[in-house]
Amino acid sequence: MTMKIQKILNILTLLTGAIAVTSTSLWIGKQSYSWLPPQAAAESLLIDDLISFLVTLGAFIFLGVTSTLMYSVIFHRAVKDDFTDGPPIEGNVALEVVWTAIPILLVFWIASYSYQVYEQMGIQGPSEIVHLHNPLAMESAYAAPAKALAEPVEKIDVLAKQWAWVFHYPERDITSTELHLPSDRRIRLALKSQDVLHGFYIPAFRLKQDIIPNHAIDFEFTPIRPGKYRLTDSQYSGTYFATMQANVVVESPEDYQQWLAQAATQKPSPANNQAASEYAQTSHQSVQTGWVTVPPAAPPLVNSPG
Repeated sequence: MTMKIQKILNILTLLTGAIAVTSTSLWIGKQSYSWLPPQAAAESLLIDDLISFLVTLGAFIFLGVTSTLMYSVIFHRAVKDDFTDGPPIEGNVALEVVWTAIPILLVFWIASYSYQVYEQMGIQGPSEIVHLHNPLAMESAYAAPAKALAEPVEKIDVLAKQWAWVFHYPERDITSTELHLPSDRRIRLALKSQDVLHGFYIPAFRLKQDIIPNHAIDFEFTPIRPGKYRLTDSQYSGTYFATMQANVVVESPEDYQQWLAQAATQKPSPANNQAASEYAQTSHQSVQTGWVTVPPAAPPLVNSPG
């Protein structure tokens, strides 16, 4: 009778622990949304869901393993002054199969979910048939090709060089050191590097793309939240790579067209370039210190210096 009660208590403890671990893991996964920057692009919704899933799964594994260890230490420790050996367990084939199969299935689950997110984002341009529209009414991930290709696309050329970002808008043939984008409209960037490997990274968009010299890379996304964000170079591209940053301004389509019209009336002028300024200061010093570095490119001539 005592053994039966003990078995029931063990089952109840296991169920209670499983419910507590699962609930806590789900709560931690929900909290992960608040750890990230604002969701400024439609793609960020998918990425944040993926991150929340990974955090939930990681928390479940961590809490499950920790709880099992704590339960074993508290309820199955040897009694005082008991120095006898434990039972001679040689192995358990079923247990080994289970703890090998579960991680394999988890890896396949994560890989499958991640690939689905990548497909839904459709960031590699027309080769993908998927494009994100209104995030409040996220449509089917596999939209018809004709619909995806017929969607209006704003084309912008992006040139990365040591150490500056230059944005060219073919519609009005103007250039800027600030990236202006219309909200709720598909954007297609043509990314190019003038010299070395650069990285196009906007944390609020959850998007990053390496820019390879001598290659033009199409990169698509959909901004959804008006505001000012930051573009950084995610690759180490030389001495002044930390200064290679630019503002990203997401605005309504009306304000965007107004900015284009205003910029078109301005004559090209040298833009502010922190790398060029710092290099000029150090090169005029009477005593040279530090390592020899690559001279920054001249400040770009742009219609809108930002």
